[in-house]
Amino acid sequence: MRPSDKLLRLASGSRLLFGTTRASRIVSVSALFFAVCAFGAVGVAPLAPDASDLPVKRITEELSLPKLEDQVAALEASEQQFTREATFKSSEPLSTFLQRIGVDDDEASQFIKSDSIARSMLQFRADKTVAVKTDDEGELLWLQTTVSDGPDKPVRNIVIKRDTGGKLVSSDISASLERRVEMATAYIRTAFYPAADDALIPYNVTEQVKSMFETNVDYQRLQKGDYFNIVYESFWQNGERVRTGRVLAGEFSNSGKLYQAAWFEETGGKGGYYTFDGKSLKKAFLKSPIEFTRVSSGFSMRVHPISGQWKAHKGVDFAAATGTPIRASADGVVDSAAPSNGYGNLVVLKHWNNYSTAYAHMSRFAAGIHKGSKVSQGDVIGYVGTTGWSTGPHLHYEFRVNNEARDPMSINMTEAAPLAANEMNRFKGFAGDMNHRFNLLHPERMAETMKLALR
Repeated sequence: MRPSDKLLRLASGSRLLFGTTRASRIVSVSALFFAVCAFGAVGVAPLAPDASDLPVKRITEELSLPKLEDQVAALEASEQQFTREATFKSSEPLSTFLQRIGVDDDEASQFIKSDSIARSMLQFRADKTVAVKTDDEGELLWLQTTVSDGPDKPVRNIVIKRDTGGKLVSSDISASLERRVEMATAYIRTAFYPAADDALIPYNVTEQVKSMFETNVDYQRLQKGDYFNIVYESFWQNGERVRTGRVLAGEFSNSGKLYQAAWFEETGGKGGYYTFDGKSLKKAFLKSPIEFTRVSSGFSMRVHPISGQWKAHKGVDFAAATGTPIRASADGVVDSAAPSNGYGNLVVLKHWNNYSTAYAHMSRFAAGIHKGSKVSQGDVIGYVGTTGWSTGPHLHYEFRVNNEARDPMSINMTEAAPLAANEMNRFKGFAGDMNHRFNLLHPERMAETMKLALR
């Protein structure tokens, strides 16, 4: 083969190996270079030594362990202290509770009953957590719990402990509480209260929800599938919920209709619940002065059950058990509170615009109800009875305009005044936050909200 043919053949082979373009030749040469380097590294890298050839050195050291008898003696010589927490059970005697929590100390039991501050411990309620520390003989070293005289009263820490001389002393200290905002959803299966209990909603919160929507929702006609959502305050100390606060917002789905409301305090004014468009949720008059009752006699002509005569019944009778609280149906002033012939014990309230309401056959009047006293809507003014011309316990309720009786079940329950225009922006911001929280409780609503926002 001629030299020129060899050169042509070599050039042709190199083109097959490295490519026909400049770029492909550069890539090919680079790859060949790194391959050669890798092969060289393998060739020169030394192999790791065999582990079996490494020298092994065994060290043995004897450790002296303390004797078990000495350890037991040391424990017996030292003072043992124990800290426990327990929940007070309903109707549980103090002595039984102390014994259950590990306190075997007659002096402590007597101190709690006799000391003016420590006696607050006797205000125990179910689910109240109490912490104690005792020695190994059950002697009380300290005890602590929280107490409150009411939902709107300050929460205090009651502490009982021994001073340096071993004497029991007590202290009443204002509690520093952590405020939290909680949310809950309750689905109606049978009735309102069981639904709230199933959702673990505290009783105080449940009562606020009921009061919030009572002018719109008939709680005796709830349907399976109705539900309510709430946002409310709670106050905590050391991981324990001490009490609940105000319901900040709520919504109630009843028969497919959704009612929403949020608490709002106007600048320098009294707070109240408003719909999310700023209208007061509070009606001028309640539909019923008694909770959860039935109408036993309406506003109509009837045969009087005692006289047997045909005459007009100028009010509505609500059947209820003796002692059932009767509420003022609207803000007003007590015009009279005294026995009144056939009406029995009667309270008459004066309202605005010549409106007045009358509540008859009471068993007794509520404390503080007398002529001239002011009442707010929902305040208890008396209790159901059967005084006067009555055949059984019930409330006879009258609604009067210019002293003339009107049917309370047919009058237009006028809404209270809406929010002032200068307060609306602040309220709408708060209501928007509450509505967002409600949407979080219902993912399908959140998804719908996101769809609308993307349009």
